[in-house]
Amino acid sequence: MNPPRPRPRLDQENSAFWTGGAQGHLNIAKCGDCGQYTHPPRIICRHCQSENIASDSVAGTGVIDTFTINHQPWAKGLEVPFVIARVALDGVPGVYLTTNIVNCPVDAVAFGDAVKVVFEEQDGVFYPLFEKVA
Repeated sequence: MNPPRPRPRLDQENSAFWTGGAQGHLNIAKCGDCGQYTHPPRIICRHCQSENIASDSVAGTGVIDTFTINHQPWAKGLEVPFVIARVALDGVPGVYLTTNIVNCPVDAVAFGDAVKVVFEEQDGVFYPLFEKVA
């Protein structure tokens, strides 16, 4: 069993992202004026500076843009190796999530692999992780 993940401090801007997994939703901040997505969540759109920001439930699928395999046990009890990846989200241009690829051997991960979100819940926070699409 791995040690607990670092817990984010939930606030008005990011709580929909960190808690959406309770309903199986990957929520990304979207501007109501220009329609662009922003991640990490902010109170002001990074594209048009509007304050008309709300979370939007997105597909939760994407492709592995880049990745590395970590072999360093940074915390006591941390199981290694594991994959740290940057996932380009489908239908959410310009948004990438840095995450872990789970439920497959580390040597089975490749650039461009199709992935889908799965959530790991710890104390009410739903961490978006990704697994390969069969």
